[in-house]
Amino acid sequence: MKTKIFGILILMEAVFMLVSCGVSLYYHQICGDDDLPALGWSTLITLGIGGLLTLMGGRTEATKLSRKDSFLIVALVWVVFSFLGMLPFIFYGTTETLGGAFFETMSGFTTTGASVLNNINDQPHGILFWRSIIQWLGGLGIVVFSFALIPAYELKNTQIFSAEVTGLDVDKLRPKIGDTARRLLVIYIFITLLCTIAYWIGPMNFFDAVCHAMTTIATGGYGTHQNSLAYFDSPYIEYVCSFFMLLAGVNFSLYYYLSIGKRRTVFKNEELRWYIYYTVGMVVLFVGLFYYGNYVQQTDPGQYSSLPQGAEETFRTALFHVSTLITSTGFQASNYDYVAWGQAFWMPTLVLLATGACAGSTSGGLKVIRMLVCLKDAQNEFKQQLHPRAVIPVRLSGTVVPENKVLRALAFLFLYMILIILGTWILTLMGLSFDSALGSCVTSIGNAGPGMGSTGPASNFSAVPEAGKWLLSFLMLVGRLEIFTVLYLFMPAFWKENI
Repeated sequence: MKTKIFGILILMEAVFMLVSCGVSLYYHQICGDDDLPALGWSTLITLGIGGLLTLMGGRTEATKLSRKDSFLIVALVWVVFSFLGMLPFIFYGTTETLGGAFFETMSGFTTTGASVLNNINDQPHGILFWRSIIQWLGGLGIVVFSFALIPAYELKNTQIFSAEVTGLDVDKLRPKIGDTARRLLVIYIFITLLCTIAYWIGPMNFFDAVCHAMTTIATGGYGTHQNSLAYFDSPYIEYVCSFFMLLAGVNFSLYYYLSIGKRRTVFKNEELRWYIYYTVGMVVLFVGLFYYGNYVQQTDPGQYSSLPQGAEETFRTALFHVSTLITSTGFQASNYDYVAWGQAFWMPTLVLLATGACAGSTSGGLKVIRMLVCLKDAQNEFKQQLHPRAVIPVRLSGTVVPENKVLRALAFLFLYMILIILGTWILTLMGLSFDSALGSCVTSIGNAGPGMGSTGPASNFSAVPEAGKWLLSFLMLVGRLEIFTVLYLFMPAFWKENI
């Protein structure tokens, strides 16, 4: 049965690849783009593999999938999609190495947005569209797309769904998981269309608007130009992008509740409130840091550089900086290089890179809800010292969080830090500086995009050693699938026990 599910999913990838072929064909006639053979052969190979696996799978019922099968499918399908998704980049010569092509594709599907390309401006429209659409697919989730578009493979349990959807638990909006996935997809498409229109009204042409809308709502950050949004040099684009990035950082189930008139459910959501407080607080912090930096620069011109000037530009830069990092999007705008701003900006920037937005959104990172659970649990520990016999549960939005979910959040935070420490150490052994290694690991596991040092927003990941690209690709996958789904596969007990 696993074989047939893999086949169906790969066929779905081939369909989206075929759409990119259509874009390539159109622009071949308009401006002579030459990427159609690369995309065409990639589509045929993907179709062939998907069709073969589907035929080999037989007609076994999907309901016989075990929990082990569910985790295995979710983890491996992202790897398979990335290997097949990198074919257009290899055939066209977009990347120079296999590791670079896999890194670029895994970064796309996991909506990390980190890139190894130094020649984005030279890429044809079909390749650029494929870069954007893989982020759009990965934003909502490959399995979520399959549940929404392939009703025949609507499983009778939530294991395969919850293994991919971010957060502490799966929020079923409808009685069937397939209905939930379709509702999410409709909301996802609607917000993407709104973002496309907003971009198109501004200085973007239709192609740029579509591509940037897909990567904005997916909080991915891939652009159609080497210098990202700075190419347009437009305050309007920066404000629109900030608004839609923050929208994409909200739990998508809340949009569903809002659409059916359950406003009270939305307003009661504690994670949403703290997401807003946190965003506003960080914007205020960075506005203050910009004014502090400009003040210091008057007495020591060499200490801070490239800081925004004037009240409007300062606010806009702070808003964009917080929005693009808290949602793990990673777009770069005009006058945007937090590495050059000075060391005072680095620590709060790293915190933004690691934190992320809401569970159930398209953003990466730890998620606000986990931070809330961990902070409330720490607060309860202090109360427990004063009242040893008291039973003090963790509450969110007025509801008690089960103890097993609190422990899971704490374990997630611990493993998150361990993976960053190990990854940083390994990258330093490969020759990267400590700040570059740390920033690369934090941004990879948080699916954020830009790092620190040599992998900061003014540069990219092309200089990372080949082995380092594979390591960071692994961290991207672990971060996107929220650690446990991937690390389960490395436990001997997972393969021995019948779960």
